[in-house]
Amino acid sequence: MRQTSFGIFFSVALSSVLAKTIMVCIAFKATRPGSSWRKLLEVRVSYYVVVICSFIQVLICGIWLSVSPPYQEFDHHSYPGKIIIQCNEGSDIWFYSMLGYLGFLAAVSLVLAFMVRTLPDSFNEAKYITFSMLVFCSVWISMIPAYLSTRGKNMVAVEIFAILSSSAGILACIFFPKCYILIIKPELNCRNQLVKK
Repeated sequence: MRQTSFGIFFSVALSSVLAKTIMVCIAFKATRPGSSWRKLLEVRVSYYVVVICSFIQVLICGIWLSVSPPYQEFDHHSYPGKIIIQCNEGSDIWFYSMLGYLGFLAAVSLVLAFMVRTLPDSFNEAKYITFSMLVFCSVWISMIPAYLSTRGKNMVAVEIFAILSSSAGILACIFFPKCYILIIKPELNCRNQLVKK
């Protein structure tokens, strides 16, 4: 359940970032006169993106648990003279499918945010999303060889480090700039200031 719950919760987080990125793209396409994109400027679009993307991950994890459920395993080889009881995740294919889907969501968010990063700064959060997805992808790409080369309880430590550092990267790049403006520079959080820029 550790792996599946991690996959589902992270897919909700990444699909929320993806929904935000899609809304940034739509908002700037809808500014053109007579644009048909204006019909998509609704909160429901974000909800649909989050629900559909998260449901796909729930489906992957559900199939994984039904086809190849985890089981108890005795590790005799990692530490000589000790037997470690650990959870075998079952099918490696489904485990990497779950991780691959998270990588797919992050890559789509990164590409979309990179495409709209040059739009006007006042209303554009694409730069922050781009940096957060770069941090996320680099953490998980570097985690894969570390995860494959460790055994026993060290695998959990590698996983926890990847989860915490990628979460911190998303928080630092997306939310801390907003908190900085709200708490330290509240005078920048007004309509006149945004229109002036």
